[in-house]
Amino acid sequence: MNYRRVRNTLILTFFLNLCVSIAKGVVGALAGSVSMVADAVHSLFDSVSNIVGLISIYIADAPPDTRHQYGHGKFETIGTMVVGILLLITAVVVGYEGFGRFFSGSVPDITPLTVAVMVATIGVNITITLYERRVGREEGSSFLLADSQHTASDILVSLSVLGGFVFVCLGYPVADALIALGIAVLIAKMGVEILYNAVEVLADASAPVDYDKIDAIMQTTAGVYSYHDFRCRGKPGEIFCDLHVVVDPDITVREGHLIGNRVRDRMKAEVEGVVDVLVHIDPFFGSAGPTEAEKDTDKDT
Repeated sequence: MNYRRVRNTLILTFFLNLCVSIAKGVVGALAGSVSMVADAVHSLFDSVSNIVGLISIYIADAPPDTRHQYGHGKFETIGTMVVGILLLITAVVVGYEGFGRFFSGSVPDITPLTVAVMVATIGVNITITLYERRVGREEGSSFLLADSQHTASDILVSLSVLGGFVFVCLGYPVADALIALGIAVLIAKMGVEILYNAVEVLADASAPVDYDKIDAIMQTTAGVYSYHDFRCRGKPGEIFCDLHVVVDPDITVREGHLIGNRVRDRMKAEVEGVVDVLVHIDPFFGSAGPTEAEKDTDKDT
């Protein structure tokens, strides 16, 4: 993973999110729009998550040390969990506002300026979401993918405000509260999914790898007869694997070691996200061992 690119992406999105929050807050306060000021607070959560991301990415980029011999990559996952918690908090706040509007009958304040600012900030947030999602997928960054969902939640909140504007103009003010409640449920669902995926990584659940690619490597690596007990853990962009490789029982320890190195190097180079592989060499004990030609081929390589 290119942590520098991830960090630069977070710095850019931090300033954009901060500008969006300030624009909504200032215009909402001047226009006396309570719903818009509340939406500005929701947008501010995006900037907070960016700061959390910068801290977690900085720690995750640190090299292995005596206390963290597998590196610090899981600190990114911890940061991802914080984003999930922020989403749940956002869902609670939006839901609380929705219930308040439903029972009080209050409606959002509508002016041409507030509508124009909401539309403009939605456009900025859509750009941020798409950019973070693209970089997150390219770099295998779980935090950027989670943060893109956090920004997407801000889009949903803003759309709920605009939707409230529309239904108030049409004479259905209660729809404003119902939209807010529906958006709260969607945001909560995002938060739960992000937390679940982060916990899976921290619990060493099987990491997503291309098993077909691994099979192809085993079948085309000279000296490998078969493999078994394959395991992997980690997060996208930082996957650790271990497996047993079966080889000719008559070769030397050095030859077996070289076969294991070939397997390790190919998996790191050809399987996306794999950063380290532990290979255990097993002798072949089948009833029909390798042919003499196969043995000669293995020794030549």
